[in-house]
Amino acid sequence: MRLGRRRSRAGEDRARFGHTELPDEQEQALRRAVRLEWTTIGFLCMTIVLVFLVMGRSQAMKAAFVEDALSLIPPIAFLVAVRVTRRRPSARHPYGYHRAVGVGHLVAATALFVMGAMLVVDSSMSLLAAEHPPIGLLEIGGWQVWGGWLMIAVMAWSAVPPVLLGRAKMPLSETLHDRVLHADADMNRADWMTAVATIVGVLGIGVGLWWMDAVAALFVSGGILRDGVRNLRTAVSALIDARAATYDGQDTHPLVRRIDERLEELDWVEQARSRVRDQGHVFHVEAFVVPVAGRAPSLRELVEAREACVALDWKVDDMVVIPSEELPERMLPGVREELAGGHDADR
Repeated sequence: MRLGRRRSRAGEDRARFGHTELPDEQEQALRRAVRLEWTTIGFLCMTIVLVFLVMGRSQAMKAAFVEDALSLIPPIAFLVAVRVTRRRPSARHPYGYHRAVGVGHLVAATALFVMGAMLVVDSSMSLLAAEHPPIGLLEIGGWQVWGGWLMIAVMAWSAVPPVLLGRAKMPLSETLHDRVLHADADMNRADWMTAVATIVGVLGIGVGLWWMDAVAALFVSGGILRDGVRNLRTAVSALIDARAATYDGQDTHPLVRRIDERLEELDWVEQARSRVRDQGHVFHVEAFVVPVAGRAPSLRELVEAREACVALDWKVDDMVVIPSEELPERMLPGVREELAGGHDADR
């Protein structure tokens, strides 16, 4: 049976993902995350313009410019996904629009992967061709200034703010269980390496080591490609209904076990196992319960079982409780081996 979460006294004034009302902690985290993403977009736009104006023919600066441009995708995807997921379920979309988070994550990951691969090839070709990128002199206020100093100044300026933004976003991504926000925070925290690598490449040109520019570009490109591969793997896994995982996609979410344990605490339940899939911010849960022999659960007991699980966490909202004579192997692959040998590898 499927029931909606009860509305609070705040009613429509509370932030929601579909029909899922956010607790105070998640509501505040969402508001802060939105502010941080708008701040990130504003900072990146300034950085992109400055890098474009000074990058010249340096491969490292070119890679840094592309990375900054690509860094716009995750915050934009997050803001769009948040707006879409607030829409309520409809007859056409009975599960709501939570998958918008997964779509945004996939778009960002694909862009990172494609552009990272292209930059790796481009940087490699420049290194093999032994290209010597020139950095000329500029006249500023009557003084002759080496253009590389401007490049270094821009990259040094662009190194610190993303790291601070990434550190601020990371705990929010866990609180909101948001993969797009996590990917964005992860990229921001690593931006200082891009800045340092680019500065080293530019200094290499200045001292006559032309190859350091291409090597620095390869380092930056490899980082973009690595981020793309990691996020693409996580995004695709979630979209093809892998078992619900943590916000970073590394482990099975602990709620999967907690739901089963909570159901088995009920006096009329002998065994319980659930299929839990990540819809985006919230989970869709199908819980199969085997009643104690000779005990048929009442409608009220099924409702209470569901409410007990919903009370565990705000993400457990879209849930069905299905009484069954035995745990169905077809719906729960590997459950018999797990029960027989205590094997819990998939968890």
